[in-house]
Amino acid sequence: MTRAEKQTYDVIVIGGGVTGAGTARDCALRGLRVLLLERGDYNHGASGRNHGLMHSGARYAVTDPESARECVEENAILRRIASHCIESTDGLFVTLPDDDLSYQSTFVKACRQAGIKTEILTPSLTLLLEPSLNPQVQGAVRVPDASIDPFALTQANLVDARLHGAVTLCYHEVTSLLVNGGRVEGVQTLNKRTGESIDYHAAVTINAAGIWGANLLRSAGIEVQMFPAKGTMLIYAKRVNNMVLNRCRKPSNGDILVPDGSVSVMGTTSDRIAMDTIDDLRVTEAEVRLLVSEGEKLVPALKQNRLLRAFAGVRPLIALDDDPEGRSISRGIVCLDHASRDGMEGLITISGGKLITYRKMAEQATDLACRKLGVEASCTTATTPLPGSEEKKSARDVFSPSHKSNAAKRHGTRANQIPSDSPQDRTLICECEHVSVGEVKYAIEQMNAHDLVDLLRRTRLGMGQCQSKSCACRTANLLAQLTGYPTRALRDLATLLDERWKGIKPIAWGQTLRETQLTAEIYQGLCGLDKAINDRKEEQP
Repeated sequence: MTRAEKQTYDVIVIGGGVTGAGTARDCALRGLRVLLLERGDYNHGASGRNHGLMHSGARYAVTDPESARECVEENAILRRIASHCIESTDGLFVTLPDDDLSYQSTFVKACRQAGIKTEILTPSLTLLLEPSLNPQVQGAVRVPDASIDPFALTQANLVDARLHGAVTLCYHEVTSLLVNGGRVEGVQTLNKRTGESIDYHAAVTINAAGIWGANLLRSAGIEVQMFPAKGTMLIYAKRVNNMVLNRCRKPSNGDILVPDGSVSVMGTTSDRIAMDTIDDLRVTEAEVRLLVSEGEKLVPALKQNRLLRAFAGVRPLIALDDDPEGRSISRGIVCLDHASRDGMEGLITISGGKLITYRKMAEQATDLACRKLGVEASCTTATTPLPGSEEKKSARDVFSPSHKSNAAKRHGTRANQIPSDSPQDRTLICECEHVSVGEVKYAIEQMNAHDLVDLLRRTRLGMGQCQSKSCACRTANLLAQLTGYPTRALRDLATLLDERWKGIKPIAWGQTLRETQLTAEIYQGLCGLDKAINDRKEEQP
C-alpha cells in the first residue's frame, strides 16, 4: 500500500471525545475505513469534564420531554453494552423545605409519560435508603439514574473501533478542511508531538469536535451558531451518598450530587461564556460558594467533607437556523448535513446531546455517512457489547486475583490482559485508585498513553484523595523507565502537578491549602520542579 493510500479513508472523524469515539466505532462496525483525529488526548474536552451522571431522563422530563425519552432509551442500552463502565446506584429526586412539594406530582406525571420508571417514597423510607440526606426532606421519587465512568466508556469505544480496523490518532490537530469545488475532500493536520503536517483524504468528514468544531467550520466558510455554556463541578474527598441525588424542581444550579467511586461530585452550574475562553476555563469563587451552599442543603454531612478539587466543562449549545441570535438554544441532538444546509458536500456535523446519548448521536451521523457513501449496513451498536462488557460466567472468573478488582471497574473483562505475573506488576503505584504497575504498562502498550496526564485519563491514577501527591513521583520514574526517556520524568511530573493545581486552586483553603503548601515544598525542594516547570514546554525528546 502506498503512502497516499494509507492516508485515504471512507470517513474521517474529527474529535476524540465519547461522541467521536462512538462514531468511529459505529463506522468501523459497518465495514467503513475510518480515521479518528483528536487534537489533544482522548477525552481532553467536554467528555472528560462532567459529573459522570448516567441520566434516566428524569431531569428533563418536565422541561424537555424529547430529551427525556432519548435518555431513558439510551440508559437501557448502555446498561446492556457498557456494564463495566456503570455503577447502578439508582437516583432520588428529593423535595427539601425550600422546594415546592406540589411539583412532585407534575414531575412524576412527566416521567411516566416519557417512559421513565418512578417510585414515590415517604420521607422515612427515603432516609433509610439515603441516610446522608437532609433529615428535613419532604418527599422523594426513585428513578433509574446511575453513575458512569466517561473515561472508561470512551476508551472502550476506541478499543472496539481499532479492533474493527479503525485508525485512531491523538495529538493530531485538524488545522483546516481540504475544500475543492464545494466539497470537503479531507483534512490537513498537525502532529503536535513531531510538528509534521499531514493531509488525510476521505469521501466523508464528520465533525464531532463539540464546541471546538465551530471555528473549524468557519475556516471553510460555514457558520453554525454555537454558544458555549460553562458548567462548574466540585469533587469531595469522601463518598457520602449511595444514590444519585437530585433536587425535585426545574433544573437549576447546584442540584445534583453523584457518587463516583470513592468520592462524590457536586454539580453543576450553567453560564454562557465567550468562545475565546473555551480553552482557559476558570472556576470562580462565586461558583464554588454557590455549589457548596446548595450541596450542604442537600447533604449536611458535606460540611465536614474536605473538597478535593473544582473543575469546569463546556457544553456545545446550538441555536436553531431560524434563530441566529441564539434565543432558542437546543440541548438535544443536532446532526447537520452541510450539503443540504450549506452547499458543502462531504461534511457532517454531529453535536449537542449529552454523555448518555453519545451512541444515538453516533448512529445518526453514521447513518448519514452511509447514505452518502451508498453503503447499506445497519447499526449494531445497540446490541453489540463494548470490549470489557462481554458476557461473563462469574465475577470471580474475571476479576481474580484480587489486585485486579479495581482495574476491572475500569477495563471490565479486559482486566485479565493486565500484566500480573511478577510481584512488581502486582505492586500498587496509586493506592487511592488501586492502580498497579501492570496497569500502567497496559495503558502505555495498549491504550496509547504517552505521559502522566494520559495515564490519569486511562487509569484514574492521581484522581483519588491524594490528588497525585503520593503517586506522581514514583509513576514519573516508572514512565521514564518504560519509555526510555529519563530526562522527561521531571517535565512530566511538573505538568501533572500543574494540572492538579488548576483544580485545587479555587478551593485551596484550610486543610487543603496546608497540604498543598507541604506538597509544593517537597516537590520543589527535593525534586527541583521549579526548573522543570519553566522547561516543560520545550520539545520532548
